Amino acid sequence: MELNIESLITDLALILLLGGVVTVLFKWLKQPVVLGYIVAGFLASPHFEYLPSVVTESNIEFWAQIGIVVLLFSLGLEFSFKKLLNVGGSAVVTALIIVIGMMTAGFFAGRLLGFTNMNSLFLGGMLSMSSTTIIIKAFTDMNLRHKKFASLVFAVLIVEDLFAVLMMVILSSIAINNSVEGGEMLLSVGKLVFFLVMWFLVGVFVLPSLFNSVRRFLNSETLLVVSMGLCLGMAVFSVYCGFSLALGAFVMGSILAGTSMAERIEKVVMPVKDLFGAVFFISVGMMVNPTIIVDYWSPIIILSLVVIVGMIFFGTSGMLVTGQSLRVAMESGFSLTQIGEFAFIIASLGMSLGVLDPTIYPVVVAVSVLTTFTTPYFIRLSGPCYNFVERHLPRRLHFLIERYTKQAVAESETSRLWKTLFQHYLWRVMLYSIILIACTLISLKFFIPWLQEIMPEWYKLVGCITSLVVMSPFLLALSYPVSKKIELKRLREVNARIDVPLIVMMLFRMLLALGFIVYLLGSIYTMTVAMSCGFAIFVILILMFSNRVRVRMRNIEAKFLDNLNERELRRSGKNNNIVSDLHLAYMEVGYECPFVGERLSQSNLRRRYGVNVASIQRGATLIAVPNGDTRVFPGDVLGVIGTDEQIQALLGVVEDQGEHDASAPAETVSMITVSIGEESPLLGHTTATAQMRDSYGVLVLAIQRGEEYLKPTGEIPFELGDIVWIVGGESAVDKLRQH
Repeated sequence: MELNIESLITDLALILLLGGVVTVLFKWLKQPVVLGYIVAGFLASPHFEYLPSVVTESNIEFWAQIGIVVLLFSLGLEFSFKKLLNVGGSAVVTALIIVIGMMTAGFFAGRLLGFTNMNSLFLGGMLSMSSTTIIIKAFTDMNLRHKKFASLVFAVLIVEDLFAVLMMVILSSIAINNSVEGGEMLLSVGKLVFFLVMWFLVGVFVLPSLFNSVRRFLNSETLLVVSMGLCLGMAVFSVYCGFSLALGAFVMGSILAGTSMAERIEKVVMPVKDLFGAVFFISVGMMVNPTIIVDYWSPIIILSLVVIVGMIFFGTSGMLVTGQSLRVAMESGFSLTQIGEFAFIIASLGMSLGVLDPTIYPVVVAVSVLTTFTTPYFIRLSGPCYNFVERHLPRRLHFLIERYTKQAVAESETSRLWKTLFQHYLWRVMLYSIILIACTLISLKFFIPWLQEIMPEWYKLVGCITSLVVMSPFLLALSYPVSKKIELKRLREVNARIDVPLIVMMLFRMLLALGFIVYLLGSIYTMTVAMSCGFAIFVILILMFSNRVRVRMRNIEAKFLDNLNERELRRSGKNNNIVSDLHLAYMEVGYECPFVGERLSQSNLRRRYGVNVASIQRGATLIAVPNGDTRVFPGDVLGVIGTDEQIQALLGVVEDQGEHDASAPAETVSMITVSIGEESPLLGHTTATAQMRDSYGVLVLAIQRGEEYLKPTGEIPFELGDIVWIVGGESAVDKLRQH
């Protein structure tokens, strides 16, 4: 199909110009920029007849698909599997309660409103995801990011991102089959888990090492090209595996999020995300049809109430179930009362699959706009609502206020040890099982058929031997004990009865490993051959390769864990020994670092912390062995040499970000004039005695007395009728005007 370049550029120019004008207006009104994009899309659509409309809507769809890919890639960069492990089970449980509860509520609300089962199912998915963008913006504007409930909400949003990706796969499977089939759904989920874990393993093992080997060649331009190439490459491969472009982009972003280059990648990708993300949200606004909104005003109000009430109820309940106090639970629940970007992405998925009624899209957009506007008010309302509930809470439920949290987090030493042991056990079993499944599939689907073509007589024997040799390290690693000797010793100290569960766990691992051998042999030969030869082969593998392979697999696991924790290890320098117990660590200077702007000689880092600064990375410039006159600025990456204790003591000081947010608009500095009247507190004072800098935060430029301009020397008193020329920030100028 021939692409009309002129109309493509024309349409892009129109929507970006409208987007720029409208978002500037929304910035001035202090409203979320996302809403501005939606309004701009409506203005560019055929539904608004007073401005030129886009020539070809398919052009915008083209750009919007790129926007979805880049948006999911950016969300992946903020997600990372490492973060998922760190947020703990409470965030997973809370997010699960919210998603299941809201999907159910959305489905029944859709049925009550007369939507079909398929439309109601997609509607439930759209209503179950809170907006990360809107919540971060609200918390930043309201200075709440340092609160305890804010960190819990962010953890829930991280898990919701993963659930949203999973939901997209499940909804796609249901839409294609036009029914909810348990077997098909489980197969889709299984394929998704396999895809995620497999590429997580490959990515974590390969990409950090690759980036480190070519780090010196990666300037901003090259890093952007490499990052977007990896993003689009994984997106294409995801489609080849039967998934969506968006899933592949999300997976690659989450893999790159664990590397030490993650912050730089986020910075270089940010303009691309902003551009194509804007196009996507503008395309969402183009779906807004005022006629449909007027006709469906009652479903919009009903669905908005479902979102607000449902999120408050399920969010608060989820936090209470996971052991949070009533105040924290209610603050969290009241913060989640909106839907956003994933609702639009799921709606776009339904439209592309042809299973979503076109009238639902503008209804969902209207619900998103309405709940976005109300979000700050519900966050503020959480405090008064908690006070009301606390006063009227029955006495038997008072344990929810404080005691419940203390009881829920109290764990015995035995429980913690067993929990750690089971975590290691489950992760090893799952990871090595995924690798063995991949090896088996590649062998049976590709390798054996290829051998059959080139050696018809011996392909089975050669294929079996080769496949088992490749799989043997992972079979043995799966069979090895998971627990370390020190963990077993501590368990025996607190609980002597540990042998039976350990034996059961060991037998399960060995039977699982044996099962892979039997399945491979049975698929190539017969189950009789597999059962008779499988056990013998397994024993031979253990006897022949045990010690040597164990050392090799231990090194591979250590490399994997180092790559997984690369960002943290780079900060602390624990794996970067120089001499004795000295390490070289890299830490980024935060905005609230106490020696920002100072020379290194003035910071006294060596005397106060015992460390030495070996390098300063400032953007693309590396300052090797900086001298004492070199100043330190926010965003610098310091290469610091010291012991573990010294580096840990310095990390919190150097990386202190305070409440700074780079996206928040800076205060405008302006120049104005102030007249000295009879009631002015400046009358009779000089600039020195009035303490203009300290008391008002302004700078006096000149004093106009008649036609003469006097230079403020600190000795000239202000007289009645003087006009004072001053410069300062908006808040300081307003303060002076009030006087």
